[in-house]
Amino acid sequence: MKKGTWVTLGIVIGIVVLVVLALVGIYNGLVRAEETVSEAWAQVENVYQRRLDLVPNLVETVKGYAAHEQETFEGVVEARSKISQMNLSPEVVNQPELLMQFQQAQGALSSALSRLMVVVERYPDLKANQNFLALQAQLEGTENRISVERRRFNLVSREFNTKIRVFPHQLIAKWMGLQAKAYFEAEPGAAQAPEVSF
Repeated sequence: MKKGTWVTLGIVIGIVVLVVLALVGIYNGLVRAEETVSEAWAQVENVYQRRLDLVPNLVETVKGYAAHEQETFEGVVEARSKISQMNLSPEVVNQPELLMQFQQAQGALSSALSRLMVVVERYPDLKANQNFLALQAQLEGTENRISVERRRFNLVSREFNTKIRVFPHQLIAKWMGLQAKAYFEAEPGAAQAPEVSF
């Protein structure tokens, strides 16, 4: 073979190797991005589970002081029960309608817990109870964690969704069967400020 043929063959092989390395890099980047979304979702589930675990203790503590507030207790227990019966897989992040159902169930629990806190305001002894105060502080901390983890989930989902839409990542993402991830959205009515009256 001539020297020019070897040079041409070397250049072609070099280009093929570079293209393969670029494709492998894109593939690995997409896998890492999807795993980051999965990890963020697992953390969202973790903090929601923490809240679910706190609710029965909170309800029992309040029940001891406000036994006649049965309707409020039943609302909290029912909302918690609906959430614990939901069978969620990590695939929920690929299905916006399932994520919306999950978010609505969590919103119902938040609403029920808000009503429970209104009941608490009527019982000064309860507000001074150390067990209740500790549970309330844990619940407040958990609500903050939920907010932080939902925000983080939305951020990594946005990064992933952007990554699978840009060229040439888009080609590899389609080949891998990757779908855009769903986002947590604001609760219905969140855009309107609550009324405060004295």
